[in-house]
Amino acid sequence: MKYSDRGQEEKPWLSQYGDHIQEMLDTPSHPSLPAAMREASKEFADQIAFTTVMPNGMYGSLTYAQVDEMSDAFAYYLREELGLEAGDRVALQMPNCLCYPVTMMGVLKAGCVVVNTNPLYTPDEMEHQFEDSGAKAVVIVDLFADKLEKVLADTPVEHVITLRVPEFFPPIVKQITYGVMKYWNRAIPQHNMKVTRLPAALQIGRKHASGEDASKYWESLTHDDLALLQYTGGTTGVAKGAMLAHGNMLWNLAQIRAMTTSHLERGTEVVLTALPLYHIFACAVNFMTMYLVGSRNILVPSPRPIQRVQRAIENYDITWLTGVNTLYNALMNEEWFVAYPPKHIKAAVGGGAAMHHAVVDAWEEMVGAPLVEGYGLTEASPAVCFQPLNGERKRNTIGIPVPMTDIKLVDEEGELVEKGESGELCIKGPQVMQGYWQRPDETDKTIIDGWLHTGDVAVMEEDGTFKIVDRKKDMILVSGFNVYPNEIEDVLSLHEKVMEAAVIGVPSEKSGEEVRAYVVKREEDVTAEELKKHCKEHLTGYKRPRKIEFREELPKTPIGKILRRELRDEVLGG
Repeated sequence: MKYSDRGQEEKPWLSQYGDHIQEMLDTPSHPSLPAAMREASKEFADQIAFTTVMPNGMYGSLTYAQVDEMSDAFAYYLREELGLEAGDRVALQMPNCLCYPVTMMGVLKAGCVVVNTNPLYTPDEMEHQFEDSGAKAVVIVDLFADKLEKVLADTPVEHVITLRVPEFFPPIVKQITYGVMKYWNRAIPQHNMKVTRLPAALQIGRKHASGEDASKYWESLTHDDLALLQYTGGTTGVAKGAMLAHGNMLWNLAQIRAMTTSHLERGTEVVLTALPLYHIFACAVNFMTMYLVGSRNILVPSPRPIQRVQRAIENYDITWLTGVNTLYNALMNEEWFVAYPPKHIKAAVGGGAAMHHAVVDAWEEMVGAPLVEGYGLTEASPAVCFQPLNGERKRNTIGIPVPMTDIKLVDEEGELVEKGESGELCIKGPQVMQGYWQRPDETDKTIIDGWLHTGDVAVMEEDGTFKIVDRKKDMILVSGFNVYPNEIEDVLSLHEKVMEAAVIGVPSEKSGEEVRAYVVKREEDVTAEELKKHCKEHLTGYKRPRKIEFREELPKTPIGKILRRELRDEVLGG
């Protein structure tokens, strides 16, 4: 892909690259993600790759060699036992655990496409994603298998593989951990689906492999082949699958390494992964980038409440971590963290939502390591901008474009804005997605003349540093997750007692923003609690309205379009 036709005078951020950031990167030498991961697996074979740490400190680990062998076995299971073909979609639905890298790498090694799926999705949300992606198989944690059972018949899914959070732990530790989950916490629901448990699937795969590896399945993959369907609302509407090719991901991994190389040493880093790996941020930065440089990944299945992270931080010499503003803020309000802040951290990365200035300052004073902010989006694999780790950093900015990435700011007519003026941030680079899965109309609205239009409004300072001054018009950011009002309004409108609804985001100390709904009643006896219960049946927790207000009417344009902006102005004071 051509880098850019624009002159250096239009890209002042290059002056900030200095000696430690490479301006032009070589084309990734590996043709696919599994080819790159196989090389890392062999280089760091005997090192621990992943350790899952439970809240009580119990843990299980896998080496690079074990992950490589297990993922080979899973690839054979998918291709030979299930009969899947190259390009078939496989959904992964689980929290952070040892099964995620094994199954994700296995799907990619099989030449198939990963469909990352939030394990907290409601049955409705699962049905939409599986139907839209055409997933033929689902790998799902047993904690939520009952939800899949409710919609399985209405999806194209033909095969279900289940797993347990403490899978691959030492036998006694696994037995204790699973016993607590099943009998004490009663967290494992019953279901009547025909399933194959992951350990059994691996055994079947090993029989098919007969001592071979799975390289024959990925040898023909190229940078243009699809690797991930990563679902996002884009700038508006119902979730769409961003098509991320092997080349998109490999380029972005190289771009991330280029920005972090001054603080990233091969074979020695220990990264804390509290963000979910099914989210593109953690998938690209924590999993793939760190795997390729031989890091040890400390996986936390769920960081809420924040005490669940304590053992992972106290028991391991963490050198890197990623998170959203709320995670860092929560850590610094924990007595154990304040009393004994980690001593080995080289750098922390904030993304998914804007970092608060006070949180960054407090973190760097307490921990003594930089907390840098970045900017990205699913459609860009995701990294676009990053605050440099070396030299002066400008707070309250998204930093500068990663190498091989060009940015322009345009007005509503698509024309370049004058220097110092704000405009829609548009991106061109090898990490930009191929398009939206089976949505050519939406793709054409988003990628225009090779430029990805983000819907975010930014301003560029004289030295090429970018600052977001506004966000996508109506999107709500809850703890780093995109929430789109249309989806919630549609759910509310399904209720027979609701005439119409409008949804906005309002500031929240806990989650950055939270969802608020305004409803016009169809029947007078409807209550807010009744509607919240209705939302709970259709929406994941972070999407549900925290407050529902009833109105006689909603503000609208002359043609009848609801003006969410006026509702936001009421809350924010105009």
